[in-house]
Amino acid sequence: MAKPKEIVKLPAKVLRGHAKDVPVNEILSSRIQGLISDMKEALKNTPDGVGLAAPQVGEPLRIFIVSEEAEEIDRVGGRSQKGEFLPPHAIAEKPGKLYEERAWKYYVFINPVLKNNSRRKLDGPEGCLSVPGKFGNVARHEKITVVAYDESGKKFIRGAAKFFARVMQHELDHLEGTLFIDKAHNVIEVKRNDNKK
Repeated sequence: MAKPKEIVKLPAKVLRGHAKDVPVNEILSSRIQGLISDMKEALKNTPDGVGLAAPQVGEPLRIFIVSEEAEEIDRVGGRSQKGEFLPPHAIAEKPGKLYEERAWKYYVFINPVLKNNSRRKLDGPEGCLSVPGKFGNVARHEKITVVAYDESGKKFIRGAAKFFARVMQHELDHLEGTLFIDKAHNVIEVKRNDNKK
């Protein structure tokens, strides 16, 4: 069995490049289908993640995936008392689970293009699997609409709001070589308890 792809961390150059479009006639190729499968597996193996872009597994291609867990967070209203959206790890750590963990499906976005966004922006906390240990607040459009191809090569339009829209914007940024720390304020570093330095 192939070793699962590891998530690339800063300062890897691939995280700072502009990802390239996938030729539509190659979406069904074993290479692209294998990459999508690897991305799903990598995201499944990271308890804190709800989205992943191809550059995060070392492939500079315009593909990202979002877990349906993001919809579940919206459904339960994953908000702090101040009305900010909480990242999954913060919700999971709240006493009394707000939702049950399960095997999540993944939405695939290939060659995504942002078509519309609301003027209104919401400030909310973000972290990134490629920038471990850092969190900060980022202002994101409350609602967006994206046009993309799915993993079977069909074009679709997806509108999203709240947390799901935030995840999509975070992943779209990855495709441009932008990380959340480039836009965040009140960035904090969370040290793990492994070794104190």
